[in-house]
Amino acid sequence: MFLQYNLPDMPDLFSRWKTGLSRSSKATFGRLASLFGATEINNQTWEELESLLIQADLGLETTESVLDSLRTVVRTRGLTRAAELQSLLEAELRLRLDAPPGLDFSARPSIILLVGVNGSGKTTTAAKLGRRFADDGKRVLLVAADTFRAAAVDQLQVWAERLELPIVAGQMGSDPGAVVYDGIQSAVSKGYDLVLVDTAGRLHTRYNLMEELKKVQRVAGKALTGAPHAVWLVLDATTGQNALVQARAFKEAVNVSGVILAKLDLSARGGMAFAIQRELGLPILYAGLGEKAEDLTPFDPHAFVKGILGA
Repeated sequence: MFLQYNLPDMPDLFSRWKTGLSRSSKATFGRLASLFGATEINNQTWEELESLLIQADLGLETTESVLDSLRTVVRTRGLTRAAELQSLLEAELRLRLDAPPGLDFSARPSIILLVGVNGSGKTTTAAKLGRRFADDGKRVLLVAADTFRAAAVDQLQVWAERLELPIVAGQMGSDPGAVVYDGIQSAVSKGYDLVLVDTAGRLHTRYNLMEELKKVQRVAGKALTGAPHAVWLVLDATTGQNALVQARAFKEAVNVSGVILAKLDLSARGGMAFAIQRELGLPILYAGLGEKAEDLTPFDPHAFVKGILGA
């Protein structure tokens, strides 16, 4: 079964994204308005635009690629006014973001591992995903496999109770692999559609912790052939370009298949989304635009670009 994203009405959709991305649009990207004034396009225009895009966390490679494309269009069309660059930039940025793919939940149950560094918003995201999929009619089981941090288990249990979602939780200090195994076995025997596993946050630079995450992944496969069916990396959008470094490390370690940008509403620089797609080729599936359960929304490239540009 493929699950298509259920998006809210368009006016509400853009309003939510515009509000959620107000920090980005008012900060770095907001300075584009003065750059795109009634001036001629010159070397200073390109230098200032380059500086702004880098500060917005697009990354050097993505920024240079965007500027090369804009220069080509300007030369081809014979454009001279800086104001004409605004719509070109919006179109260029939009081209660099893919819409999220449909989610394949044909396996029953489908097992999804949520991974990421400490403090990325993983536990809260697990709960919000559970709410969203339950609202879509799926029987969802949460598995609290972060046995290193008692607060993480407690936090997910509170969310589960609030959202009326079943949960399997491990004891503090217990083997996270055993918790995942028990959770998957329970989902199989009770006929759940979807299992969301909240793994322990870990620094991507710590070899032993990443090896342990690989073990959790292998245990999932022993509990159910083909599991995990997806590994989603939760990134804290406020960390900027460091998020790209994290994404690369997790992708290499556990074959990450998708990205969730948490805390996007708290970020003043949302440009890392472009770098993630250009340099890692990972789809951005969801974005966190607020603290409420319903504020985790499917990633919408068009609304995202409009939002960061304040359009």
